[in-house]
Amino acid sequence: MNLYVPILVLGAIATAFAVGSVGIALAIGPRRYNRAKLQAYECGIEPAVQDAGAGRFPIKFYLTAMLFIVFDIEIVFLYPWAVAFDQLGVFALVEMVLFMLTVFVAYAYVWRRGGLDWD
Repeated sequence: MNLYVPILVLGAIATAFAVGSVGIALAIGPRRYNRAKLQAYECGIEPAVQDAGAGRFPIKFYLTAMLFIVFDIEIVFLYPWAVAFDQLGVFALVEMVLFMLTVFVAYAYVWRRGGLDWD
């Protein structure tokens, strides 16, 4: 149990900071709402008039977010492997090369399909 105490303390500090930040913002923040503040802000795109079909959001934003998540997950797996590389041996090296090859094949596929082109 003593191994988990620092993790629990860090979790409690993070939770207290998040709840405290929201609470302070609600308590002392300005409450002047207007029509512009209540509209959705979409990454620099001017809010569309509420016509039928005018509120569509470009798919490029979602593709960029999904690519970021894929490479973020790759780093999540790559960092602990790099830290413990000396103890893992050749098998872990082969497995990480296969993992990175799989990610790079997916990257090449997205690149060839034009997923990285911002038109």
